[in-house]
Amino acid sequence: MTKWTPRHEAPEPLEGNVVATITGGTIVWFVLFLVQLPFYGRLSDGGHLWWLWTCLTGGGLGLVGVWYVRRRDAAIKRHAAAREAGRNPSESVPSEGETG
Repeated sequence: MTKWTPRHEAPEPLEGNVVATITGGTIVWFVLFLVQLPFYGRLSDGGHLWWLWTCLTGGGLGLVGVWYVRRRDAAIKRHAAAREAGRNPSESVPSEGETG
């Protein structure tokens, strides 16, 4: 059996407005939850109540994702600003709410 080897280089990752993408997906999960909420009894009787809780969980995890990508975006911007200012980007620059 031969080992798999790539035939070409991997493409660069796509960069876009990640915060808007995650926020939109989170809104979709919460809307799906609210749309299914009036059918709680029918979902429960049919054994599909997990659909409702999946949507709620997706919305909750989406909120964690929004928090994460906003902090990531802020860190990337701080790093770029430090690099332009000629500082060493590896030096920690306190962010909002941090003391240092």
